[in-house]
Amino acid sequence: MSTRYMIVDDESIAHEIIKKYCSLLPNMQLMQDCYDAIEAIEYLNNNAVDLIFLDLNMPKLQGFDFLKTLPNLPKVIVTTAYKEHALEGYELNIVDYLLKPFSFERFLKAVNKARADTPKTLSNTQNAVSDAKQERIFLRSDNKHIQIIIDDILFIESSGNYVKIVLKEEIITTRGKLAYISELMPIDSFVQVHRSFMVVPKHIKSIEGNQLFIDNYTVPIGKLFKTQVDILLKK
Repeated sequence: MSTRYMIVDDESIAHEIIKKYCSLLPNMQLMQDCYDAIEAIEYLNNNAVDLIFLDLNMPKLQGFDFLKTLPNLPKVIVTTAYKEHALEGYELNIVDYLLKPFSFERFLKAVNKARADTPKTLSNTQNAVSDAKQERIFLRSDNKHIQIIIDDILFIESSGNYVKIVLKEEIITTRGKLAYISELMPIDSFVQVHRSFMVVPKHIKSIEGNQLFIDNYTVPIGKLFKTQVDILLKK
């Protein structure tokens, strides 16, 4: 499923950087380049997008004022050189703030947040279940970026400078620490049960002593995390 995005920024170099970064990720579809908010409003009157990369300081109409004119607000990643504007957008659908100049890794983190963040209101429960199953994030592995359906993750294991994402059908290894990976995941989907392991509670088959059994895997429970597991058992 593609993420349809548009760029609203008065600087051409910003357009080039965002398009370059998006080209490195699968399923990112550019819908429109807009160099001011008026142009963006005209496009959105007849077209829909999933994500806007938005600069705040633009001629004609400022970024937040532009968002307030939209009846149906898509997800928004703000790209700005001014960090003092962050609090102003909390009531709007702001996924993340990227302070220019931003790295690809920081950009990837913002896009992952946008992809994993499901809509708060949907027309019916069936659509909600369907959308939740399709929450996705991008992870770098072997010099490429792989799109992962969060619902397919059984558990996550950290080993040195690498993290293994154990899925139902495969194992993906990526460079990084468990703390960084956890920031990309929906906070209510995972429970840390060991300093090196995070698990998805719904996939747990059984718990015996200091071990969890998930699918065909055995996951240790660390002493410092025993309380979290006990809380899990009481739910």
